[in-house]
Amino acid sequence: MTVFAAEQQFHDAEASVPSHQARLAYRAGLAQSTAGIAPGCVQGNLVILPEKDAAAFHRFCQLNPKPCPIIGMSEVGNPMIPALGLDLDIRTDVPRYVVWRDGEAVEEPTDVVAHWRDDLVAFVLGCSFSFEEALLADDIPIRHIDQKVRVPMYRTNIPCAPAGPFAGPMVVSMRPMKPKDAIRAIQITSRFPSVHGAPVHIGLPQSIGIADIDKPDYGDPVRIEPDELSVFWACGVTPQAVIAAAKVPFAITHAPGLMLVTDLKNKHLAVL
Repeated sequence: MTVFAAEQQFHDAEASVPSHQARLAYRAGLAQSTAGIAPGCVQGNLVILPEKDAAAFHRFCQLNPKPCPIIGMSEVGNPMIPALGLDLDIRTDVPRYVVWRDGEAVEEPTDVVAHWRDDLVAFVLGCSFSFEEALLADDIPIRHIDQKVRVPMYRTNIPCAPAGPFAGPMVVSMRPMKPKDAIRAIQITSRFPSVHGAPVHIGLPQSIGIADIDKPDYGDPVRIEPDELSVFWACGVTPQAVIAAAKVPFAITHAPGLMLVTDLKNKHLAVL
């Protein structure tokens, strides 16, 4: 199937089973941001590591639940995670992947079938796109969705708790908001700890090591109005910064902003 046909299939059938149809389109080669895709369905960050590194990474996630909340994990060598979607295939169902060798991003394929090995373990981490649905439902605008770009993400000077070879800075995502919306966003997102929960910082980006808010390390810059605050959430791209810092011999992740769409429902993640 061509990418054009995949995109048409996605739009034609989205209303029936949106998460399944999104995965079919991405499996066929469609590579685009997943922000706002498959409303109501949980999206996830992806980290794939050899089994010898998996235990240390699992511990890293336990020690750093804000940026790395685990919502799914595969068996060793098995690319399927039925709890997240019966047909879900980790090797093909992300719009774009990043292949890492010795801490360097060496390839960005649309599938990783050729890279799959029998010793690999996949971790799926909660994504802030899930709580965005709750923000939109409360009439809080999301700038990167309005501008149709990827959410801006930044490496910070906030250290993560180390585990084995995994250590490095927290990555945050940013959404500009008016003060009243920022207050409400704290209340709303605190109900979703499995997808990063409440913000980790508001305003003063320099104080968390962000030199230029208009130059994100990942994603795209967005407009910030004079009466808006920059609101920062812990981000599931954090493992990518850690993989680079630790120079992990081999890993696969999603490309920032191009997530794994699951069959889980956002409404089931709320804790209050």
